[in-house]
Amino acid sequence: MHSNYKAKISAVGHYLPDYVLTNQELEKLVETNDEWIRTRTGISERRILKDPDKASAFMAAEAAKEILQQRKIDPEAIDAIIVATVTPDYMFPATACIAQSMIGAKNAFAFDLSAACSGFLYALETGTSMIESGRYKNVLVIGSDKMSAITDYTDRTTCILFGDGAAGVLLEPADDENGIIDSIMHSEGDMTQTLIQLGGGSRNPASHETVDKKMHYIFQEGRPVFKRATEGMADVSVEIMKKNNLTGDDVDWLVPHQANLRIIDATARRMNLDPAKVMINIDKYGNTTAATIPLCLYDWKDRLNKGDKLILAAFGGGYTWGATYLTWAI
Repeated sequence: MHSNYKAKISAVGHYLPDYVLTNQELEKLVETNDEWIRTRTGISERRILKDPDKASAFMAAEAAKEILQQRKIDPEAIDAIIVATVTPDYMFPATACIAQSMIGAKNAFAFDLSAACSGFLYALETGTSMIESGRYKNVLVIGSDKMSAITDYTDRTTCILFGDGAAGVLLEPADDENGIIDSIMHSEGDMTQTLIQLGGGSRNPASHETVDKKMHYIFQEGRPVFKRATEGMADVSVEIMKKNNLTGDDVDWLVPHQANLRIIDATARRMNLDPAKVMINIDKYGNTTAATIPLCLYDWKDRLNKGDKLILAAFGGGYTWGATYLTWAI
């Protein structure tokens, strides 16, 4: 740490769409069944944002409003807003800028961060560095993804996995020893393109051809991604524990990215962690990409105690992966 400042999470908020897409409903869309989905992924249902006029910015703004309300802080006191997303409302302007206007945070500068399922951890690391610099006091870090917008509901390998949602935290300077202690982030460019949205960027701008070839949907080669994700999330979780002299007994909670129950279980086993210490809500929400980790923090906030040791871990397209070690400060 390069200053006397330390960042802490001072509030957490979320937004989930009302519409519930169940496994039974997916059985009508593609050749699959409830048991197959649950045994392989752990997912029973996911939320879908049906309103065509609403997207990631709306969900991010709703999560931000709940954070502000919880902390009883004026939107004009926010210095910066970072929205982690791979489903921005537009290529530009930034989704964070739209959300900033929606919540009236007129003194904040706002930008998006793209790191797929690791997006929230990357954004948390960025926001933490901003607090540690001493130049910023209140930074909103939000993960928001409308995955239904880029999901092909005729592709049974991917449509069962993803849901929509947003959640985030407020970062402030810590007033005691509790807060963000350490993080380890990794990237490795996936030249084989096993997890990618091929269309819509400057490489393959939208055209009749890109639409016809379904290039604007998620493409995922399941096996190699599963293998790398299992290794990456487990490795980095153990790495941050060793670096901070922690054993499985020391860790109060693992807050894993909710991609697949088997990946989560493998990570917990490598950490020698009691399964009761693992936050899991994939059954209710599926994979909401950048929103999964903060959604866990929201769902468990009433069970967390000040000083609890948390390891946050994720793996995503890029490839990107990382882990953050913090002590709960609320």
